[in-house]
Amino acid sequence: MENHEQELLNQLAQKIKTQRNNLNISQEKLAEKCNFDRTYISLLERAKRNPSYLSLMKLCIGLELELIELLKEDSKND
Repeated sequence: MENHEQELLNQLAQKIKTQRNNLNISQEKLAEKCNFDRTYISLLERAKRNPSYLSLMKLCIGLELELIELLKEDSKND
């Protein structure tokens, strides 16, 4: 995987974990809300999986976010 692609997955992983923590829910609870296995949430939060569009939509519902918020690339200040 290219470096930029991995960075994008890292950013997505961080957003998922941050929002889950903001909602004060466990990986298990998020998985339940999204109809995923808890291990899949763990893999997403560690940037080990590249979710499909449908998985992203389910995540948005579980994380109470709009898709644009989840996918918006972080701006860099370097």
